[in-house]
Parts: sequence; C-alpha cells; structure tokens
Amino acid sequence: MAIVNVKDSEFAQTVKEGVVLVDFWAPWCGPCKMIAPVLEELNAKVGDAVTIAKVNVDDNPETAGQYGVMSIPTLKLFKNGVEVGTQIGVRPAQELEAWVQSQL
Repeated sequence: MAIVNVKDSEFAQTVKEGVVLVDFWAPWCGPCKMIAPVLEELNAKVGDAVTIAKVNVDDNPETAGQYGVMSIPTLKLFKNGVEVGTQIGVRPAQELEAWVQSQL
C-alpha cells in the first residue's frame, strides 16, 4: 500500500480502523525530508499491515493543532482511531518498525 497524504477533512476516517502511523510534516522542514526515505522503507516492510499517512501541517493546521503538534516531524501512532504513541524527530528505521510492530 502506498503512503497516503491526508487532509484535515479525511483524518478521522483515515485513522479509524487498524494501525496507522501519521507523519506530521512540512515541505520546508529539513528533518522531515530526512525521515521520508525511512518511512518509505518502513512502508515496504509493514505496508500490508499498517497504513502510513502524511499530514502537511501548513495545509492542514486543524489536525496538527488538535493533536498538539508543536515541532516536526512528529509521528503519531493510532490503533482503531485511538492515539497510542508519539515520536518526535528523525528515528532509525529499526526503531520505528519495532514501535509499529508493538501495536500489531
């Protein structure tokens, strides 16, 4: 499954079912660019079991505000619509994979 770009209006529906990893990011953010290939690698490994979604905070400030995103990249993990964890900043692929696998 491909990584999906999510708008404010689609967010609740996107995280409603299953395990969803959400990347809050912006195009001007250097660390956000650094984590993008890590998320692609993670998607290749767990994409069948986990949805990876990206929320551009510049275009979708409502969702970012609702979840208290103050710095980016912020990764939030949801399970069946409930937030179960947060990671801020760039993380190694193995660490993110272990974090996501803990919810499967």
